[in-house]
Amino acid sequence: MHVADVMTQASVTESPTDTLRAAAETMWRQQTGSLVVMDGNRMVGIITERDILKAVAHGVDLGDATVADAMTKDVLTTTPGEPLRDAAREMAARWIRHLPVVKDDQVVGMLSMRDVTGVFAALSKDPSGVGLDVDRLVRERRLARIDVGDLD
Repeated sequence: MHVADVMTQASVTESPTDTLRAAAETMWRQQTGSLVVMDGNRMVGIITERDILKAVAHGVDLGDATVADAMTKDVLTTTPGEPLRDAAREMAARWIRHLPVVKDDQVVGMLSMRDVTGVFAALSKDPSGVGLDVDRLVRERRLARIDVGDLD
């Protein structure tokens, strides 16, 4: 199994000048824990829910601070063809929950620990006989769980 088999569509913030509040709202609306930060067609960073929590803990005004103020600029990435177990090991070793998937210098997806955990759980034998459907673990299916009215 390869990264391409389980990666989901990457959520993107259009600019490093977006506010942290806007980034948090986008994460909530899309039910994701990270956003790839783009400057035009170039990835310049990643912002995660943990980055926003850290900013809140330090008393940062989310309406004034920008994504650039809190994002990780030196982003570790993977490729669609990398074996899933290798990407998962790298994520575990570095305590990374979200790993952008890049091909030909373009972001083509995101691999999250939630995706990896779900796949490994679905592939493992369950003595209770209850199986998991790998397809139901994809981000688009997760979005269906939330009530859009809760976002307003």
